[in-house]
Formats: sequence, C-alpha cells, structure tokens
Amino acid sequence: MTYDLFADESPNLPIGTKVSIPDSDILHFHGLFAPSDADDLLARLKSEIQWQQEKIKLYGQVHDLPRLTAWYGDAGKKYNYSGIVVDSLTWIEPLLEIKKRIEAVSGVAFNSVLLNRYRSGADSVSWHADDEQELGRNPVIGSVSFGEARPFQLKHKTKDERTKIVLHHGSYLLMQGATQHNWLHQIPKSKKTLSERINLTFRRII
Repeated sequence: MTYDLFADESPNLPIGTKVSIPDSDILHFHGLFAPSDADDLLARLKSEIQWQQEKIKLYGQVHDLPRLTAWYGDAGKKYNYSGIVVDSLTWIEPLLEIKKRIEAVSGVAFNSVLLNRYRSGADSVSWHADDEQELGRNPVIGSVSFGEARPFQLKHKTKDERTKIVLHHGSYLLMQGATQHNWLHQIPKSKKTLSERINLTFRRII
C-alpha cells in the first residue's frame, strides 16, 4: 500500500496522509494526539466510561461480544449494530475533548461515538462495514485509537484487494465518501501477548 500526502488548506492544522486504495476516501493522521495526551486520555477512558459486556446471537447460541463497548452521544441518538440496540449515554469530558480535536481536522460535527475496548489479543471485531441506515448514504466515520497498536485490515467487497493499516497510540483515521459502500474492515484476534486498546468511532446519526 502506498500513501500520498494530503494538503490541508490550513497550515495550522495537522496534515493527514491519504490512503491510496481504490473506491475509498480515507485519511490517516498517525499522531494526532501527543503521547502524553494519549496516555492521559487512555487512562481516563478506562476509568470513566460505563463499559458494557454486550451479547450476540450466532447460529442460535448466545455469546459474549469479544470486547467491551459503550455508546455515547447527543440525546436520543439510538444505534443498532450486530443485532444490538443501544441508547446514547450523556457525553463526558474526555469524549468531548477528543471530539473537539478530531472535528478540527475533519470538517465534520459528530453527534455520537461507539467505543470498543480490546482487553487483549483475544478481543476482536469481525469483518463488517459501518453502513447502517441511520448513518446515511455516505457515512463519515472518525476512528481514534489509544493503547496497543493493532492492525486495521480492509478488504474490498467486490474486488480481490486487501490491505491493512497499523493504528498506533494517538492515531486518527477518517473514513468518508464511498468507503463503507466498497470496503469491509476488521480487527483480527492475535495470539501475541498484547496490552489493552481502546478505539472510538465517531459518527453522525441522522
């Protein structure tokens, strides 16, 4: 995979790299959050978020979702994913800090966020696209990562194309345009000894 520099109109904002894969519009900000800020936010998210152990039904059996989750947002922003329906919890300060930082480089006002807490390499999320109806035709997804670096794998829905991006502590990935129409993504399990990772995917519920 190759990267092309993306020229931001404002010299005062961080410059992201455009991920050069077809049928997509993805920007990668490798270190949007300074290490000290990322460390602080990771600690606060661990302790202040109301983490839930959701369950999912597969082939007639109920299993624990292989990660912890939480859903926050503006009042009334309900979300339905993987057969799970969640009502938004009220924004808390660390989430608003992160939201403000990414909105400055995204040009988008997000109104909700899904958090995933990967406690070890055994936690994962399988192939999917963030294309639920309530996200609109061309969803804008702002993905922030704190903690252990994990590979973010992508595969095209109709073409024989795959790639991956390693999402490091304090990085930001902005996916927009036709990305969710054309690509699936996942965080695979790993047999390596890995520390915790928290990922936040900011969205706009219509």
